[in-house]
Amino acid sequence: MDGSTTFPDVTLAILAGGQGTRLGGVAKGLLSVGGLTTLERLRAFGSHFREVVLVANVPEPYARFGLRTVEDTVKGKGAPGGVHAALGAARTPWVFAVACDMPFVTEAAARVVLDARGEDVDAVCIEREGRWEPLFAAYRTELVSQWGEALVEDPSLRRLLMRFRTRVLPEDALRAVDPELRALVNVNTPEDLVRYGVTLPEQ
Repeated sequence: MDGSTTFPDVTLAILAGGQGTRLGGVAKGLLSVGGLTTLERLRAFGSHFREVVLVANVPEPYARFGLRTVEDTVKGKGAPGGVHAALGAARTPWVFAVACDMPFVTEAAARVVLDARGEDVDAVCIEREGRWEPLFAAYRTELVSQWGEALVEDPSLRRLLMRFRTRVLPEDALRAVDPELRALVNVNTPEDLVRYGVTLPEQ
């Protein structure tokens, strides 16, 4: 990089929700790949953005990473609440949201989503096998008020996205730069640990 920010109008939001129950209750941002925790990998990825914000209701495991950290402002809403907190915390017009257990995100993959933004678009996500991927997605920050009001109904992220002008990209758009869709991988199960070469944090 030449020192300039690739996406100067975007905040990277790392959502550290969930307790990793299928992995024994670990803080999933502390999973390791190739000697680096997923959060270290995401922090490096964050160098392409104006700012990085970590959304964590239990921030203590991540204190050593020195990231600006916020908690959900509307509690108990899962990932939709985490995106809402990120929208409220961002100081840029756009947020790019990822989960803390996604070790293989890349600037090229993010660019596919971020290049699809437009004046007539509120959010951009990718559809894979009929499912939308809301945690590798871009959100216009000014959605925060409407998003917060909608949380009362406990909607899914997909239902929230359907309320707004969401551009949904086919998975082939991402495969052009990421043939195996590794940027969308998140680590949830013991099988994922083996499949992707991920190790649990030391207790």
